[in-house]
Amino acid sequence: MATFTSPTPIWKRASSGILYRPEFSVFIGLALVYVFFLVFSSPAYHSQGGTSTWLDPGAELGIVAIPVALLMIAGEFDLSVGSILAGSSMFLALWVGHWHYNTWIGIVLSLGIGALTGLVNGLLVTRTKLPSFIVTLGTQLVLTGVTLGGSTLLTGSSSIDMTASHSAQVVFASNWHQFNISILWWLAIAAIGHHVLVNTRTGNWITAIGGDIETASRAGVQTSRVRIGLFVATGLGAALVGIIQSIEYNGSQAANGQTYVFNAIIASVIGGVLLTGGFGTILGVVLGALTYQVATQGIYFTGWDTDWSQALIGGLLLVAVIANNWFRKAAISRGVKKGERA
Repeated sequence: MATFTSPTPIWKRASSGILYRPEFSVFIGLALVYVFFLVFSSPAYHSQGGTSTWLDPGAELGIVAIPVALLMIAGEFDLSVGSILAGSSMFLALWVGHWHYNTWIGIVLSLGIGALTGLVNGLLVTRTKLPSFIVTLGTQLVLTGVTLGGSTLLTGSSSIDMTASHSAQVVFASNWHQFNISILWWLAIAAIGHHVLVNTRTGNWITAIGGDIETASRAGVQTSRVRIGLFVATGLGAALVGIIQSIEYNGSQAANGQTYVFNAIIASVIGGVLLTGGFGTILGVVLGALTYQVATQGIYFTGWDTDWSQALIGGLLLVAVIANNWFRKAAISRGVKKGERA
């Protein structure tokens, strides 16, 4: 006599799937870090103004981290984002503040600097077969030197003041109750990145390249074109943040953006992206950027020695790497078991 078992409830199947997603561990980590500072920091940290101290820079970090994460999923690194951010920001300040040209033309040209640098990075990596870590480190140093030396040569200073047009200020630097419009830029870019990674053939190619580039190439994936496109995307993301910062702060300095070189990678790793490539989600990167900023800004509201912030970030990074590896193995194991049952 045949026996029938009742089907597993939908909510149970859904919750079981969530447990194996990388975003789950990142969300738990973010919640724990926030609760930690909820207990130990001053009430100002949880006020509207206090929230803006980590949400606004979290948005700017996220804008850079999302394309960096996509590139990492494809198995590559871009260490030049800091110099691209500084170079595009200084160019816009030079264009508007020193030469007094049209703001919007300067914005387009600044984005062009980011795209061109990304294109050069992509071509060098795909044509020379050199590690992207080395190529983009070289680009970082070259562009940093050009930015500093060029601004000093042209203006006699490494910092330039500027005042953008009103329309540019509205689009890139307007505020609502201390929250900057960069948050909307960040959410839009996150939505686009998620769509590309999850719903398009390019997203499948990105993951395949990071998993095994040789196998992906033999399967017909246009590995060089995809990677070049991703390098251009990281350049555009860094340039966009450079534009936002120069307009928001009415000027720029040649040293701007250097913290983004590794912070974008750290946020991506905290968000579940594997350093070896082939695994990661945009939602995880969004949560990773928030976790990073909640931790770094929270220290300032506790009254503790701010030197401890580096220890906290280091601990978060180690926990994230271990958790990412565990969740990846668990997800693979779960997929194999499902295949066996089928």
